[in-house]
Amino acid sequence: MLSSPRTTTTSSPGTSSATTGRNITVRTAGPVDRRVPVTVSATDPISREGAAGQLRRHPEVELREESGPGTVALLVVDALDEAALVRLRRIVRSEGARAVLVVGAMRESELLDVVECGVGAIVWRHEATAERLVQAVLAASRGEGDLPADLLGRLIQQVATLHRGTAGRTDMPAFGLTSREVDVLRLVSEGFDTGEIAVKLAYSERTVKNVMHGLTTRLQLRNRAHAVAFALREGYI
Repeated sequence: MLSSPRTTTTSSPGTSSATTGRNITVRTAGPVDRRVPVTVSATDPISREGAAGQLRRHPEVELREESGPGTVALLVVDALDEAALVRLRRIVRSEGARAVLVVGAMRESELLDVVECGVGAIVWRHEATAERLVQAVLAASRGEGDLPADLLGRLIQQVATLHRGTAGRTDMPAFGLTSREVDVLRLVSEGFDTGEIAVKLAYSERTVKNVMHGLTTRLQLRNRAHAVAFALREGYI
């Protein structure tokens, strides 16, 4: 089972971004200009009320009863099972919402399944403070990834293994990525957020967002974590 402690860095209000090197993306909220609609579901009512209570304390979040396009659906489970995977797929593919998974433990073999479901934000249950939950919710609402460092490392290892296993095969589909897309994805995989990528590549933030939107739409990828997994699997980064 994977379960590792992790340090979270937060910034004071008004700060646009911060980097800890431990997550795909860590960004703190600036002035609140809109509230993110969030639904909470869990395998038991105590967990649901606990997570909802944590989120209710933050003005960036608006709790709702039903998920749909434009909402973030937070799912709390002790362990990942088929029912949880079905629920995650329904959240992303049928309801059109962004998904945040709060989980107690996860096997290495289950990680790619979660990413393929379209989940870009995962929080260990023992780390699910109010601040950590809001951080994941805001990242998910922007279509950005937010994974604990140990899970990111495992994801990279798994995709690298898959890539080695398919190297040299001629039956694999050829998907083209431009050099600009590869540059952006490489920095995403190293934990930089949109603003930091723009500075490093001398692009505007809008250009970086357009690059990500273009490749995820063209290749039917669900979020940044899925895009990074694809680029690793295909040998681009």
